[in-house]
Amino acid sequence: MTNFAGQFRIRSIVLFALGVGGAAVQSAFAAPVALPSYNVDPALTSVSGLSSGGFMAVQLHVAFSATFKAGAGIVAGGPYYCAQGAVGTATGPCMAATSISKPATSTLVSTTNSWASQGLIDPTSNLANSRVYLYSGTIDSTVKQLVMNEADTYYKNYIASANIFYKNNLASEHAMVTDYFGSGCSTKASPYINKCNFDLAGEILKWIYGPLNAKNTGTLGGSFVEFNQAEFIASPATHGMASSGWAYVPASCGSGQQCKVHVVVHGCQQDPTKIQDKYYRSTGYNKWADTNGIIMLYPQTAPSSAGNPNGCWDWWGYDDANYAKKSGRQMAAIKGMVDRVSAGGGGGGGALPAPAGVNVTGVTSNSVALAWSSVSGAAGYNVYRGGTQVNSTLLTALAYTDTGLAPATAYSYTVRAVDAGGQAGTASAAVNATTTGTGYTCSATTSSNYAHVTAGRALNSGGYALAKGSNQNMGLNNTFYTTTLAQTSAGYYVIGNCP
Repeated sequence: MTNFAGQFRIRSIVLFALGVGGAAVQSAFAAPVALPSYNVDPALTSVSGLSSGGFMAVQLHVAFSATFKAGAGIVAGGPYYCAQGAVGTATGPCMAATSISKPATSTLVSTTNSWASQGLIDPTSNLANSRVYLYSGTIDSTVKQLVMNEADTYYKNYIASANIFYKNNLASEHAMVTDYFGSGCSTKASPYINKCNFDLAGEILKWIYGPLNAKNTGTLGGSFVEFNQAEFIASPATHGMASSGWAYVPASCGSGQQCKVHVVVHGCQQDPTKIQDKYYRSTGYNKWADTNGIIMLYPQTAPSSAGNPNGCWDWWGYDDANYAKKSGRQMAAIKGMVDRVSAGGGGGGGALPAPAGVNVTGVTSNSVALAWSSVSGAAGYNVYRGGTQVNSTLLTALAYTDTGLAPATAYSYTVRAVDAGGQAGTASAAVNATTTGTGYTCSATTSSNYAHVTAGRALNSGGYALAKGSNQNMGLNNTFYTTTLAQTSAGYYVIGNCP
């Protein structure tokens, strides 16, 4: 372990540069509190992470698949147990992959299945209804895109392709991508948050939960909570974790309304000792959380001398040989945080059981029809799309049609029975449906680079025109250079004609 630690200490300074830095930080005189509990729907818990946090997010999602039921967002990470306990594998095939040296995905799948059969991780069948969003920048020089390709392959052993979205066409470096904060998109430097005119946090949450209310673009209405992580792991600094973690709690969740939970796992060099509060305040998640009842949980690492100088999460075994299993120290700590924050509502609401037989009876380009079996003692039923109630009045029928939807879009639904006192019972198992239609119609425009920039199809950067969304370089921003741009989705353009 000494040789591994020394080797990784040298290489990680170069390879794992990731960070967070300083807006308003809680007063130094305010002591961390015990993590509070809230009214949380346990079926709507999810996780996302970047770099070492991306690998950690995969570990949490796979090992605790009964907890992180809703899904996961993986940014510049890799397949489960990629490093297989070896730092050389971590910095080699799991980061600097080549066509010859890349993650041993088939072996990782076999290990996953074996550990699940032994109860060391949750049954892989729990993953089937999860939704996974994968992201890899085309110019990521730390975790190569080949590694994320293998993450895509790995997940497809357990999850249908329709439930996996892989965005791999944006020219971003190794960083968390936002549409409003950070360094230039091609920069690799602290705080490793890059402004690329793409709202990655929002896209992850929308993919996992389905259509959401518009994000809050003004002052947040909830509160930040600094909580004591030592409740969840003994001597946290000894095991690579900070003494405090953070949570963002929307006002609606703080007032007792039922909410979702999303865990956000930062990358190396992104703990508060490196970039203060930038990651948990400036990556875009809270804007969506505020208007959609999502409690954001931000566990925090800390640099340690024992093979972890950069405050990385343990995804290669620097602290714990069982790091990727449910028994892993950091893994169990985060699971404990989720259990605590979710304990306020008991997860089930009232005494009525979950409706059985929830199924999709029909879809159109803008609607989804549902039906379910009756629950004894129920006065009516509520239907939830992505965790948000969609019926305006209590339903007495055993069917409902949700309208006004977008074409060619996936949605997730649950149903709850409601008793005579208005108390909603346990949520049903989620069912998924995809509306028909072609969705967005691609359109192409040929014009001068200057005209593209003027029309908002491209951006001016240092005298060059960059296609909006993809950031592809079109050449000089003037009237002499002509480019064809295809708009493949709202606000997203690529060079060339429509496919």
